[in-house]
Amino acid sequence: MSLGFEEMSVVDHLTELRKRIIYVLLVFVGGLVGGLFCAKSIYNYLISADLAQGFVLHAFSFWDGIGMYMKISMAISLVISIPFIVYQLWAFVSPGLRPEERKATLRYVPYVFILFLLGVAFAYYVIFPMALSFTISVTRSMGLEETYGIAQYFSFMFSLVLPMAILFELPLLVMFLTKLRILNPLRLRKMRRYAYFVLVFIAVVITPPDFISDFLVTIPLLVLYEFSVLLSAIVYRKQLAADTEREARYTQPK
Repeated sequence: MSLGFEEMSVVDHLTELRKRIIYVLLVFVGGLVGGLFCAKSIYNYLISADLAQGFVLHAFSFWDGIGMYMKISMAISLVISIPFIVYQLWAFVSPGLRPEERKATLRYVPYVFILFLLGVAFAYYVIFPMALSFTISVTRSMGLEETYGIAQYFSFMFSLVLPMAILFELPLLVMFLTKLRILNPLRLRKMRRYAYFVLVFIAVVITPPDFISDFLVTIPLLVLYEFSVLLSAIVYRKQLAADTEREARYTQPK
């Protein structure tokens, strides 16, 4: 019989955490190895995009080719690992949750993968082409000769795609914290101006240093925040209804 969360000692907690981290590392390394076998096909697909056809990509060091394969395989491994990471996190904290909380939070795990893929698709097919078109048009309007390195091309792509994919988890995170009664829509609306400031700051930090990229990332983040508030309100109303029903059941005369 396993110990309850509150009954475990600090050593037990650390041992359990170490076990979960080892599981995550094993899956990540396995995904990295598997990603290397898929890297060439994905690389060919990425450079076959219409925007990439307008210029020749160069290698400026002996490690650029290997580096691209490693970056692609790491991205593949991250996609594979994220649902497993979330599950391991849930498995670590679940002994401290009530049965209904444990069941509710477990349902969120598959959506982590779905939202991550949606974030990747949105960033790659919408934000990245617009940002790349803008930067190329500025370069050509200045009469500069274009010489692009393969490392710079993929760094530019990943600096937009991966952070946006992770930030697409915001609605799910807000729903999860609302379910645990840590957040609620009233609190989210009160902190809206501070949240907007933080999201704008994140958009500026994770994007290339140009206004268009900042703008293209900021707007979806603000929309995601408002969508998160809406989802939080739905969860919160259900909680209030359940609390009212429970209170009415307990106050009924026997």
